[in-house]
Amino acid sequence: YRFTNYSMKPKPIEPLPEIFQGGSSRAARDMASRVSDWYFTNGNTPEEIRKQVDDIRTKAKANGHKVRIGVNAFAIARESEQEARAVLDEIIAKANPEAVQGFADQVKNAGKASPEGEGNWAKSSLEDLVQYNDGFCSNLIGTPEQIAERILKLKDAGADLILLGFLHFQEEVEFFGKRVITLVRELEAARDRELVAAE
Repeated sequence: YRFTNYSMKPKPIEPLPEIFQGGSSRAARDMASRVSDWYFTNGNTPEEIRKQVDDIRTKAKANGHKVRIGVNAFAIARESEQEARAVLDEIIAKANPEAVQGFADQVKNAGKASPEGEGNWAKSSLEDLVQYNDGFCSNLIGTPEQIAERILKLKDAGADLILLGFLHFQEEVEFFGKRVITLVRELEAARDRELVAAE
Protein backbone atom coordinates (compact mmCIF):
# COMPACT_ATOMS: atom_id res chain seq x y z
CA TYR A 1 0.00 0.00 0.00
CA ARG A 2 1.07 3.56 -0.61
CA PHE A 3 -0.44 6.56 1.18
CA THR A 4 0.23 10.18 0.31
CA ASN A 5 -0.51 13.08 2.70
CA TYR A 6 -2.32 10.73 5.08
CA SER A 7 -2.34 11.40 8.80
CA MET A 8 -1.63 8.35 10.91
CA LYS A 9 -2.60 10.12 14.10
CA PRO A 10 -5.62 8.71 15.89
CA LYS A 11 -8.67 10.87 15.47
CA PRO A 12 -10.00 12.59 18.60
CA ILE A 13 -12.83 10.94 20.42
CA GLU A 14 -16.08 12.71 19.65
CA PRO A 15 -17.27 14.05 21.89
CA LEU A 16 -14.08 14.66 23.83
CA PRO A 17 -13.92 13.31 27.38
CA GLU A 18 -15.50 15.72 29.81
CA ILE A 19 -13.34 17.52 32.36
CA PHE A 20 -14.54 17.17 35.96
CA GLN A 21 -13.14 19.47 38.63
CA GLY A 22 -13.71 19.78 42.35
CA GLY A 23 -13.21 22.70 44.69
CA SER A 24 -14.98 25.63 46.27
CA SER A 25 -12.30 28.31 46.33
CA ARG A 26 -12.35 31.39 44.14
CA ALA A 27 -9.37 29.98 42.22
CA ALA A 28 -11.25 26.71 41.60
CA ARG A 29 -14.31 28.60 40.37
CA ASP A 30 -12.15 30.75 38.09
CA MET A 31 -10.47 27.69 36.58
CA ALA A 32 -13.79 25.88 36.13
CA SER A 33 -15.20 28.90 34.31
CA ARG A 34 -12.42 28.57 31.74
CA VAL A 35 -11.70 24.88 31.25
CA SER A 36 -14.02 22.48 33.08
CA ASP A 37 -17.19 20.84 31.82
CA TRP A 38 -18.29 19.96 35.36
CA TYR A 39 -17.59 21.74 38.63
CA PHE A 40 -18.16 19.77 41.84
CA THR A 41 -18.53 21.59 45.12
CA ASN A 42 -18.93 20.57 48.73
CA GLY A 43 -22.37 20.18 50.22
CA ASN A 44 -24.04 23.39 51.29
CA THR A 45 -27.36 25.18 51.55
CA PRO A 46 -29.19 26.09 48.34
CA GLU A 47 -28.46 29.76 49.07
CA GLU A 48 -24.70 29.18 49.27
CA ILE A 49 -24.76 26.89 46.23
CA ARG A 50 -26.59 29.62 44.29
CA LYS A 51 -23.78 32.11 45.08
CA GLN A 52 -21.17 29.73 43.68
CA VAL A 53 -23.27 28.85 40.64
CA ASP A 54 -23.89 32.51 39.81
CA ASP A 55 -20.19 33.30 40.15
CA ILE A 56 -19.06 30.37 37.98
CA ARG A 57 -21.68 30.78 35.29
CA THR A 58 -21.14 34.55 35.01
CA LYS A 59 -17.40 34.01 34.57
CA ALA A 60 -17.95 31.08 32.20
CA LYS A 61 -20.26 33.17 30.02
CA ALA A 62 -17.61 35.89 29.84
CA ASN A 63 -15.16 33.19 28.72
CA GLY A 64 -17.56 31.79 26.10
CA HIS A 65 -17.75 28.59 28.13
CA LYS A 66 -20.49 26.51 29.77
CA VAL A 67 -20.09 24.65 33.07
CA ARG A 68 -22.44 22.17 34.72
CA ILE A 69 -22.56 21.98 38.51
CA GLY A 70 -22.39 18.95 40.82
CA VAL A 71 -23.05 19.14 44.56
CA ASN A 72 -21.98 16.65 47.22
CA ALA A 73 -24.67 15.34 49.58
CA PHE A 74 -25.12 12.56 52.09
CA ALA A 75 -28.64 11.12 52.05
CA ILE A 76 -30.47 9.66 55.03
CA ALA A 77 -34.03 8.89 53.95
CA ARG A 78 -36.32 7.36 56.55
CA GLU A 79 -40.05 7.16 57.20
CA SER A 80 -39.84 9.98 59.76
CA GLU A 81 -37.54 12.95 60.18
CA GLN A 82 -36.93 11.88 63.77
CA GLU A 83 -35.66 8.48 62.59
CA ALA A 84 -33.42 10.10 59.96
CA ARG A 85 -31.97 12.57 62.50
CA ALA A 86 -31.32 9.69 64.91
CA VAL A 87 -29.28 7.94 62.20
CA LEU A 88 -27.32 11.16 61.62
CA ASP A 89 -26.68 11.49 65.36
CA GLU A 90 -25.48 7.88 65.48
CA ILE A 91 -23.10 8.39 62.53
CA ILE A 92 -21.61 11.44 64.24
CA ALA A 93 -21.42 9.69 67.63
CA LYS A 94 -19.58 6.70 66.13
CA ALA A 95 -17.04 8.82 64.25
CA ASN A 96 -13.48 8.77 65.51
CA PRO A 97 -13.11 12.23 67.14
CA GLU A 98 -9.33 12.25 66.77
CA ALA A 99 -9.54 11.41 63.06
CA VAL A 100 -12.20 14.06 62.45
CA GLN A 101 -10.22 16.67 64.40
CA GLY A 102 -7.06 15.71 62.51
CA PHE A 103 -8.89 16.11 59.21
CA ALA A 104 -10.33 19.45 60.37
CA ASP A 105 -6.89 20.73 61.34
CA GLN A 106 -5.35 19.69 58.04
CA VAL A 107 -8.03 21.10 55.76
CA LYS A 108 -8.27 24.35 57.69
CA ASN A 109 -4.48 24.77 57.59
CA ALA A 110 -4.49 24.02 53.87
CA GLY A 111 -7.26 26.57 53.40
CA LYS A 112 -5.11 29.29 54.92
CA ALA A 113 -2.86 28.99 51.85
CA SER A 114 -5.75 29.85 49.50
CA PRO A 115 -6.15 33.41 48.18
CA GLU A 116 -9.17 33.85 50.47
CA GLY A 117 -7.17 32.58 53.44
CA GLU A 118 -9.80 30.07 54.51
CA GLY A 119 -10.58 27.39 51.90
CA ASN A 120 -13.50 25.00 51.45
CA TRP A 121 -13.98 23.91 55.02
CA ALA A 122 -13.50 27.18 56.93
CA LYS A 123 -17.10 27.27 58.13
CA SER A 124 -17.51 23.52 58.60
CA SER A 125 -18.25 22.21 62.08
CA LEU A 126 -16.66 19.00 63.34
CA GLU A 127 -20.03 17.31 62.77
CA ASP A 128 -20.03 18.49 59.15
CA LEU A 129 -16.54 17.07 58.66
CA VAL A 130 -17.58 13.55 59.68
CA GLN A 131 -18.79 13.37 56.08
CA TYR A 132 -15.64 14.79 54.52
CA ASN A 133 -17.09 16.92 51.72
CA ASP A 134 -19.76 18.56 53.85
CA GLY A 135 -22.39 16.14 52.58
CA PHE A 136 -24.54 16.66 55.67
CA CYS A 137 -24.72 20.39 54.86
CA SER A 138 -26.90 19.71 51.80
CA ASN A 139 -29.52 18.48 54.29
CA LEU A 140 -30.87 15.52 52.35
CA ILE A 141 -31.85 14.05 55.70
CA GLY A 142 -35.47 13.34 56.55
CA THR A 143 -38.53 11.82 54.97
CA PRO A 144 -38.72 11.09 51.24
CA GLU A 145 -41.02 14.10 50.87
CA GLN A 146 -38.61 16.44 52.66
CA ILE A 147 -35.64 15.19 50.68
CA ALA A 148 -37.46 15.46 47.34
CA GLU A 149 -38.31 19.11 48.10
CA ARG A 150 -34.69 19.80 49.09
CA ILE A 151 -33.38 18.20 45.90
CA LEU A 152 -35.58 20.55 43.89
CA LYS A 153 -34.23 23.50 45.90
CA LEU A 154 -30.68 22.44 45.03
CA LYS A 155 -31.74 22.12 41.39
CA ASP A 156 -33.33 25.57 41.54
CA ALA A 157 -30.05 26.87 42.97
CA GLY A 158 -28.29 25.61 39.84
CA ALA A 159 -27.21 22.06 40.66
CA ASP A 160 -27.24 19.84 37.59
CA LEU A 161 -26.16 16.74 39.50
CA ILE A 162 -26.06 15.62 43.12
CA LEU A 163 -23.30 13.21 44.10
CA LEU A 164 -24.86 11.13 46.87
CA GLY A 165 -23.35 9.17 49.71
CA PHE A 166 -25.26 6.63 51.80
CA LEU A 167 -24.65 4.81 55.08
CA HIS A 168 -25.77 1.38 53.83
CA PHE A 169 -25.42 1.69 50.09
CA GLN A 170 -27.27 -1.37 48.79
CA GLU A 171 -30.38 -1.05 50.94
CA GLU A 172 -30.57 2.72 50.88
CA VAL A 173 -30.05 3.29 47.16
CA GLU A 174 -33.05 1.09 46.38
CA PHE A 175 -35.23 2.90 48.96
CA PHE A 176 -33.99 6.27 47.67
CA GLY A 177 -34.75 5.36 44.08
CA LYS A 178 -38.23 4.05 44.79
CA ARG A 179 -39.32 6.61 47.36
CA VAL A 180 -37.35 9.81 46.75
CA ILE A 181 -36.56 9.89 43.04
CA THR A 182 -40.15 8.95 42.23
CA LEU A 183 -41.32 11.96 44.25
CA VAL A 184 -38.78 14.26 42.61
CA ARG A 185 -40.11 13.27 39.20
CA GLU A 186 -43.71 13.75 40.34
CA LEU A 187 -42.92 17.20 41.75
CA GLU A 188 -41.11 18.19 38.56
CA ALA A 189 -44.05 17.03 36.44
CA ALA A 190 -46.44 19.03 38.65
CA ARG A 191 -44.25 22.12 38.20
CA ASP A 192 -44.26 21.63 34.43
CA ARG A 193 -48.05 21.39 34.42
CA GLU A 194 -48.30 24.60 36.46
CA LEU A 195 -46.02 26.42 34.02
CA VAL A 196 -48.07 25.26 31.04
CA ALA A 197 -51.30 26.29 32.78
CA ALA A 198 -49.87 29.73 33.56
CA GLU A 199 -49.04 30.42 29.88
